[in-house]
Amino acid sequence: MDQFTLNLLVVGASFALYVGLAIWARAGSTSEFYAANRGVNPVVNGMATAADWMSAASFISMAGLIAFVGYDNSTYLMGWTGGYVLLALLLAPYLRKFGRFTVPDFIGDRFYSQTARIVAVICLLVMSITYVIGQMAGAGVAFSRFLEVSSSTGLFIASGVVFVYAVLGGMKGITYTQVAQYCVLIIAYTIPAIFISLQLTGNFLPQLGLFGTDLVSGEPLLARLDQVLTELGFREYTTHNGSTFNMVLFTMSLMIGTAGLPHVIIRFFTVPKVSDARASAGWALVFIALLYTVAPAVGAMARLNIINTIYPNGVSGEPLSYDARPDWMHSWENTGLLGFEDKNGDGLIQYYNDANPPAIAAENGWAGNEMVNFNRDILVLANPEIAGLPPFVIALIAAGGLAAALSTAAGLLLAISSAVSHDLVKSVINPNISERGELLAARLSMAAAIAVATYLGLNPPGFAAQVVALAFGLAASSLFPAIMMGIFSKSMNSSGAIVGMLVGIGSTLLYIFTYLGWFFIPGTNMLPNNADNWLFGIAPASFGTVGAILNFIAAYIVMKVTKPAPTEIQELVESIRVPRGAGAAQSH
Repeated sequence: MDQFTLNLLVVGASFALYVGLAIWARAGSTSEFYAANRGVNPVVNGMATAADWMSAASFISMAGLIAFVGYDNSTYLMGWTGGYVLLALLLAPYLRKFGRFTVPDFIGDRFYSQTARIVAVICLLVMSITYVIGQMAGAGVAFSRFLEVSSSTGLFIASGVVFVYAVLGGMKGITYTQVAQYCVLIIAYTIPAIFISLQLTGNFLPQLGLFGTDLVSGEPLLARLDQVLTELGFREYTTHNGSTFNMVLFTMSLMIGTAGLPHVIIRFFTVPKVSDARASAGWALVFIALLYTVAPAVGAMARLNIINTIYPNGVSGEPLSYDARPDWMHSWENTGLLGFEDKNGDGLIQYYNDANPPAIAAENGWAGNEMVNFNRDILVLANPEIAGLPPFVIALIAAGGLAAALSTAAGLLLAISSAVSHDLVKSVINPNISERGELLAARLSMAAAIAVATYLGLNPPGFAAQVVALAFGLAASSLFPAIMMGIFSKSMNSSGAIVGMLVGIGSTLLYIFTYLGWFFIPGTNMLPNNADNWLFGIAPASFGTVGAILNFIAAYIVMKVTKPAPTEIQELVESIRVPRGAGAAQSH
């Protein structure tokens, strides 16, 4: 059986499972659509949350970014895992006790204001649509290779699949679909990693293999990687080279952005009791750790494998001939995500840092780096092929990458549809709308969000993980401060929360659009996106922390010059914070 047919069988079987589960658990009421009727077991919810959490950015893109940058991009690991702990300890149990369906629902009721609810909906839509762009782009990359179509066609296929099972199932269907997707993605991620770790180091566990010995050279794996990279003019893999200030801001932006993610927060509304919210958060951390502890090993080993492929006789030996390139290179070239240019006409592939050319480049007449395009989002998907693993492993990672992208896309689309139908249509525009009408509005808004994300996903403002990092910055600057103040500041009033959210998301969007283009449209940026033009050296993806600080400051200034929150609201906040009556959700 050829690779293409095997890919179709494995991916097709996984999709049939997802759609079948969505139809089996189809939502028949708004409670089932928004919160799975609040009857999900904590372990099941933990697994679904992990799948919701581990998006295309985690599965497809994160290891690629770590592989090509090294230590500096470990910020993705630190920020995302640290932020989840923050979410589990500080927010999830309190929000579940409040007993609402959505984040805007909480903000609207806590700050006793329809205006606050509308502003929260706007913040949620901006953040979630930015996030979905990254998921759709990642799914498009996966489809393009394994169905052997262009990345644009892959994106349209991904949109169609998400539309079917997300629009049909709602939260009830998505929960069980995400459990299946977690099982697929974690098996798909770890099996190739185990094979590659055994090949390179002899260690069964990739986590140990990362710190093991390279079997070919007899040196520690990371020391060997540092050596070959510096011989090719690149920076050492294990050394911090960027701005520490920017690194801290970026990590914090990912952390507090994580804690403000509406599509993850709404998962804690699906469990029966407040204590179950904390338990499901604990289980989710366990399930997430299974992938996140493997990712650094995948990145380092893949980078070494790429260099070994291009320089089969060592860096000082003759590079790989273009005509002799392996099948995986040829396949990815067809997608447009990998490209070579023979700059010196010798028919060989020279891969090195031509911005800092090593001595070997001049000695051998190299005319520049000839791997002119290597989309970092392909690295994990190409990893089994690079390592020469069996065809079934290649098909498995195809299914895993798609599971990761589509599970998060579904969760985000549910957050978007809930915000529009429940928080905007039912709570503000038409309070008397029927349950059937509300479900229709939810599904129509989800379909519209898919269309917008697909259009923007055709020209994303970066690799999947980079786009997602922008979404985290938007969540950090807008929703996280409002939720924190809503839980831990009894006197915070509606005026302060509204102004804070507007200042936070407004300043962050302005900063991002200045460097990445208005609404991410190429060519509309006002300044070049490089460190020389960034304000105080702060990258656009790191500005979420600054936006959050501005949010808090603006909120407290406005609160000081306006009336404090009413007494009944302050008593409500007190009741949320104290674990009285934690056995069941409180409805206010």
